Amino acid sequence: MPTFPRKRIAILGSTGSIGQSALSVVEQQAGRLEIVGLAAGANVERFAEQVRRFRPRAVAMATGEAIDRLRALAPDGLPRQVGVGRDGLAEVATHPDVDIVLCASAGTDGLEAVLAAIEAGKTIALANKEVLVMAGAVVMEAARRRGVAVLPVDSEHNAVHQCLHERQPDEVRRLILTASGGPFRGWTADDLRLVGPEQALKHPTWRMGRKITIDSATLMNKGLEIIEARWLFDMPVNRIDVVVHPQSVVHSMVEFVDGSIVAQLGVTDMRLPIQYAFSYPRRWSAPVPSLDLVNCGRLEFAAPDVDCFPCLSLARQALAGQPSLPVVLNAANEIAVAAFLDGQIGFMSIPELVGEAMRSHEPLAVRSLAEVRAVDDWARAYARELLPQLSVKP
Repeated sequence: MPTFPRKRIAILGSTGSIGQSALSVVEQQAGRLEIVGLAAGANVERFAEQVRRFRPRAVAMATGEAIDRLRALAPDGLPRQVGVGRDGLAEVATHPDVDIVLCASAGTDGLEAVLAAIEAGKTIALANKEVLVMAGAVVMEAARRRGVAVLPVDSEHNAVHQCLHERQPDEVRRLILTASGGPFRGWTADDLRLVGPEQALKHPTWRMGRKITIDSATLMNKGLEIIEARWLFDMPVNRIDVVVHPQSVVHSMVEFVDGSIVAQLGVTDMRLPIQYAFSYPRRWSAPVPSLDLVNCGRLEFAAPDVDCFPCLSLARQALAGQPSLPVVLNAANEIAVAAFLDGQIGFMSIPELVGEAMRSHEPLAVRSLAEVRAVDDWARAYARELLPQLSVKP
């Protein structure tokens, strides 16, 4: 069997669920992968343990206070290169020894780091939706210009990537993203008005971070994935569909122009798409169980209820409008989800706040990172102003 040099990895967001799964993959594939850089937010205890275990050559955390605590917890394990905030993320992502950057950091802080890594010629493994939702045109144009691969880690987009297998765009009729339907599949709008955070955080099939779990409950997560798919696969919005598939066995599908549909099936384990992004274009044996087709039972598919879950329609409207609208959608949604988790607003107030922010925004073309950030700042400020009008607890 031929041998290959180990791929050198930087992980942005190593203490989150995706980051931890990625480190598990690295440990399982120690002969093929090694950690060069790690970056995290504020979970100092977990990050210190990761630094001691993997001995990265570069690390970063969100604040100087977190770094000070890290120095106290891992005094002998810190490398020379220690960064803070967005600049620190970029320093880890552009370390000269890094081959692949996994962007799994929450929110929008990873955007500058991804662009810096692209300019440095690094392969991007993307698990952060906000990067392409906010700045899909900017990021993908930079990747094309530099000849850099952007490989999706989201299970749905990773599945589409596998199904396409380098097919030409004129061979594809549509992309079909699957959605579990979240914990409230089949509920009415009146039922949803009474939902609280504890209920919404109980996802039926995936174990994820709090924000993405709420996005899955509102189906905003699927709306963001539509926008992400548009940029990853250069596909217009009218050729990207969503079907509800509660078993989460089929992760996504591609319909080709001859009517054939190719699907990717697998167990619900994020280590699979993470490893695929790390190993691409090869495939490696994975430390997860095989899908048991006999015992996985009946597979169901249904159209999403866009009346009860309007976030899907809001995402399509944003993608069909000026490039600034997805920025507004994403920013207002982050403010709304945080407010819902804090008990300030009800579940159905999330799409209400997002829709109002989109309606109040004057759309414009965004061609630079500075313009993206300006729209993002406006949307967050406006969404916060709207919160008192919607502050009805569930």
